[in-house]
Amino acid sequence: MNKLFYLIGAIVLLALPSIGVPQYYMHVLITILIWSFTYTSWSIMGRFGLVSLGHGAFMGVGAYTVAMLWNYLSLTPWIGIPLALLFSMAMAILIGYPCFRFRIVGHYFALVTLALSEVIRMLIMALRDYTGGSLGLTPERFGEGTSLYALQFADKETFYFIALVFWAFGIWVWKKIDTSMDRYALDAISEDEDAAASVGINVTRQKLRITVISGVMTAFGGILYGQYLMYINPHTVAGVGVSLQIVFAVVAGGMYVAFGPTVGAIITISLAEFLRVLIGTAMVGLDTTIYGLMLILFIIFLPQGILGAIIEKGSRKKAVRKPATAVGAAPG
Repeated sequence: MNKLFYLIGAIVLLALPSIGVPQYYMHVLITILIWSFTYTSWSIMGRFGLVSLGHGAFMGVGAYTVAMLWNYLSLTPWIGIPLALLFSMAMAILIGYPCFRFRIVGHYFALVTLALSEVIRMLIMALRDYTGGSLGLTPERFGEGTSLYALQFADKETFYFIALVFWAFGIWVWKKIDTSMDRYALDAISEDEDAAASVGINVTRQKLRITVISGVMTAFGGILYGQYLMYINPHTVAGVGVSLQIVFAVVAGGMYVAFGPTVGAIITISLAEFLRVLIGTAMVGLDTTIYGLMLILFIIFLPQGILGAIIEKGSRKKAVRKPATAVGAAPG
């Protein structure tokens, strides 16, 4: 049944560009897919108790590295992307290893990552001569249309398929980790680090590994977002606001379910677009305020997220139905 559902979903997603979806809705779909990939990247780490408030820093590093190498050194994104991912990996190790080695956990770890996000945002602002500061940075156009060399595409349909592939890749990585033996090690670490270490689990290595995977994937999400919009600024791809948006979306959708972050992306992007159309720029930042209020409500009343709660409710109904069926089938 699940395989049939996935097959139908895949056919629908692949067929969307060919049925004449209006350009605005195509833009919304692409945005949802890119952010879904980014949110899934965070949940790979967050679901094991490693609550990071600094993933906006990884997005910023990815987006700005590729754009600046292209603008100032004329390096194609085919070279810029691997370099950006290496930078994000180094940053994940630099921030993760000392924290895990010296047992900085819980809200202390969240505060350290929060500081990282703000440091990257301030660095972008300080290097305004190169990054454009708060005005942002626009990657230079290569020609007038589509360029594989520059990874620039004039039509939204091409980028839709690119975003779709990487969204599916993010889900695959999430499931791969979920079904691996490392998942049990990470679960044990999140419950009790000392107990996990006592049975031979290398706590630092396991936590660092999942942090690097999450950080590198989030950086790639920033690259995709920058290449699609052809414009980046510290408020949209870096900083605390972006980090909090990521956390809210994953909590709202459900961080313990593979498609939970995607549901969270649908909620956040739809809400942002609705508010933009409804009030325009009259109240800038209102969506972030609403995210914050909703995050509090979700944490209190729906900690498993929307999709997580739906799946749990369905599981309970099945569990109740099975004993009832067994009793009905029992001989008199």
